[in-house]
Amino acid sequence: MTAENDLLKTKRALQKAIDNDNTQDILDIMDQLACVKATQDLLKKTDMGKVLGKLRSHSDVKISQRAKGIVKKWKDDVVGAGATPNRKSSVTSQPSQTSSPASSPPKTPTNSSSSSSSVTAAGPPRTIKSDEMAFTSTGNTPRDKTIELMYNSLALGSFADSDLLLKRAVAIERTVFTSVGQVDGEYKSKIRSLSLNLKSKSNPGLRESTVSGELPIPKLCTMSVEDMASEESKARDRQLAEEALFKARGAGTAQAETDMFICGKCKKRKCTYFQMQTRSADEPMTTFVTCISCNNRWKVRRGGWVREEEKKNQGEWMITRTHV
Repeated sequence: MTAENDLLKTKRALQKAIDNDNTQDILDIMDQLACVKATQDLLKKTDMGKVLGKLRSHSDVKISQRAKGIVKKWKDDVVGAGATPNRKSSVTSQPSQTSSPASSPPKTPTNSSSSSSSVTAAGPPRTIKSDEMAFTSTGNTPRDKTIELMYNSLALGSFADSDLLLKRAVAIERTVFTSVGQVDGEYKSKIRSLSLNLKSKSNPGLRESTVSGELPIPKLCTMSVEDMASEESKARDRQLAEEALFKARGAGTAQAETDMFICGKCKKRKCTYFQMQTRSADEPMTTFVTCISCNNRWKVRRGGWVREEEKKNQGEWMITRTHV
């Protein structure tokens, strides 16, 4: 079996563990991924980086930290293999005037080499000039500079294809310009905000989801600073909020012991639970569960009525929750 098939098999297993919210299985699979020698071709064919990248903002600290470590190792692997970005084509930008002159391609650095343009955390940053990318001018110098700025922001620490980065950069500039209507203070302020958030080293999720297309450009361009906040910060806030809910039980909220849940961490069934109304009155209550054995805590909340079913899965009894 090839390395690609092995990684695809592991990817499916990881996705299944994520869907089942099985913390221990996720950590075990990530231990296997940490041993993988990554290459740019392997990551591109399997799209494994996208799945693992999302785990960096997981609410479980162990999972998020492990994911960050593996992503960093894979980047080092690719850089060590001498990977260089694709630099061969150009993207046409929508002109703002009837006749728009084409901008000449950026000058190639005097001493260009694969090592000087490799995407590394410690090496020179990847830019539109280092990638030798050219695009058709909008006929407006500030707008052209904006496209270059957006490209440089999206390219930070990225192994994405240069054509894709340029396509996203052009789309961002065009969307902001169309929304504002002119290059003025509002336009410049929005571009500055987008650039700072996309380049933020503490917010790689925003940059990666924009490049991959998971976050649509029109939505990105209308997001507030709070909306663009670090996914890691959002995960931490969610975790703190959940902990506060666990601790904020009223005097009349009693905990009951049950064996109807299985702990995703230690696989035991000895749990306590209580219920609270965390959403509107016509929505089902949220069930908060605590494992007596390992103190692992989780919540059960669905958009409709929930039926608990037990199914035999890989020799172990597990709980599945389905809408009825």
